[in-house]
Order: sequence, then structure tokens, then C-alpha cells
Amino acid sequence: MNVFISGTHSGIGRAIAELFLSRGAHVVGFDVKPSSIDHAEYEHYIVDVADKTTLPQLDKPANIVVSNAGVQNSGRDIEVNLKGAMNFVEAYAIQSNIHSVLFIVSSSAHTGDEFPEYAVSKGGLLTYVKNVGRRVAKFGATCNSISPGGVKTSLNTPVMEDTVLWNRIMEVTPLKRWAEPEDIAEWVWFMTVVNKNCTGQDILVDNGEKDLNSTFVWPD
Repeated sequence: MNVFISGTHSGIGRAIAELFLSRGAHVVGFDVKPSSIDHAEYEHYIVDVADKTTLPQLDKPANIVVSNAGVQNSGRDIEVNLKGAMNFVEAYAIQSNIHSVLFIVSSSAHTGDEFPEYAVSKGGLLTYVKNVGRRVAKFGATCNSISPGGVKTSLNTPVMEDTVLWNRIMEVTPLKRWAEPEDIAEWVWFMTVVNKNCTGQDILVDNGEKDLNSTFVWPD
């Protein structure tokens, strides 16, 4: 099983790569940063998904493609999160060996919370999921997305390290916790390996944030 994952240097992407490696997959990782994973079945390419010319042509076809690379409030959110995801998936997923495609989106795609370009970049992916889903269905493949709420990654250190803000977040989070990257990785495994019948859908994984009490907390 060949699994192509973007954004594998750290956070959710690294957790996804490590989970698939632990379960016998060959993982090809892509990131703007060097590899942080040392494993015999892992290979790494330094790319900028926003620049399609940096994506290498590879001999081995992908069976699973996970579009995870993303930035937040960077000035390049639409370029990287939306156009970069499209570049990555168009390069590797639309072919006869594909089994499943998955996008890491965000609860912001549903609520419009957070930063304008970030919310738009993630919202656009929900439409693109359906576009890709239609095209890979002819190969018998699924295409879905996962929309995490709060996840304990370096992108969220501005609120995780501020006790006042963190307490405010926990007050409005029904399950009183955020996901670990490893939690999201398990959802990715389920949606790409176990799942065979759900396609063209977005799965919200947010500890109840959106539908039970949507509130955005960030430093002023």
C-alpha cells in the first residue's frame, strides 16, 4: 500500500505518516521542510505544494492520497491550503491505482470562524472534495474530508500556552478537550482504509465545538 501524504514534517501530517508506517504501509511524504521521520518504508520530498512544478513525477502510483499540508494566517492561506491541495491531488490521485483520497479541512470551513483567508481556503476544499469524488468513483475509490476543531499542534500554541485563553476555550468546548494529532490520524485510517461506502462527505471531528457551542478564541 503506497500512501502519499503532504505536510509530514510535524503535527497531524507526521502523526498520519507514523500511523500508516506502523501498520505496514509504504509512505511517501511531502513538505517544505526536511524529513523528521526515520523509517525504512518512508521516503521524503521537499516541495511547496503551492508550486506544482516542485512536485516530482514518481514511478510508484499512490493507493491513498492524504492532502494535509496547510498554513494559518500566513498571507498565503488560499495559495497553500486550497490551490496547493488541488495541485497535490491532481498530481497523484486521479489515476486507476487510487483507493481513497482524504483532505484535512477544518471546522472553520463550516463556521467561518478564524481568519478570513483561512476560512475561505478550507471552505473551498469542501466543494473540491465532491469534484474529486465524482472523478475517482470510476476507479472504485472514495474521496472525503475530515474537519478537525481544536488540535494540539504548533499552529495553536498562541492559545495553548495562554492559561486565560485556554480556560476560555475549555469553557465553551462541550467535551472539555482538544484532539491530539494521533486522534486525527486514526480518523484518517478509518476513512481511507476501513471505509468503503462513504464518499463525497466531510466528517466533523471537533469535540462538539461547532454544533453544540461554536466560539472562536484567539489573542487580540
